[in-house]
Amino acid sequence: MFILRELAEALTKPLCIIYQQSWLTGEVPVDWRLANVMPIYKKGRKEDLGNYRPVSLTSVPGKVMEKIILSAIMQHIQDNQAIRPSQHGFMKGRSCLTNLISFYDQVTRLVDEGKAVDVVYLDFSKAFDTVSHSILLEHLDAHGLDGHTLHWVKNWLDGLAQRVVVNGVKCSWWPATSGVPQYWG
Repeated sequence: MFILRELAEALTKPLCIIYQQSWLTGEVPVDWRLANVMPIYKKGRKEDLGNYRPVSLTSVPGKVMEKIILSAIMQHIQDNQAIRPSQHGFMKGRSCLTNLISFYDQVTRLVDEGKAVDVVYLDFSKAFDTVSHSILLEHLDAHGLDGHTLHWVKNWLDGLAQRVVVNGVKCSWWPATSGVPQYWG
């Protein structure tokens, strides 16, 4: 990362050309699709595997392209009003807190009007880990995402692979066939 920052002026034009050609052709460099997953200690007993969280280390230029693609997808979704205003998760300027405030306001209004309110709590904290890539692509296509972006995302997802690295020891590469990409969820 330090090297990229130091050479930013010299690398800007070549990277722009690479990004544009990748998007136009749908070709995704192999190293942009590979992730080393490393366990990072959070807290508690180090012997308890639940006290570690997996961190996915990927190519920095690949991450930049992911953000460019995500930005294009989010702009398309907003322009076509594909997400309801009540959506809070994964939306810029919205969070669990804004969702709770909105929920509280609505429940308070209904109670003030003398209406009954039933609440069902669901935990979707791991839901995005199991999203099928083919279903994700179907939804992007159904919402009219442009062909270049859809083709790029398909090629990128088709080649995603990861391996676990612990203390320098590397497991074999495994295809990643489900889960929302790192910056998307």
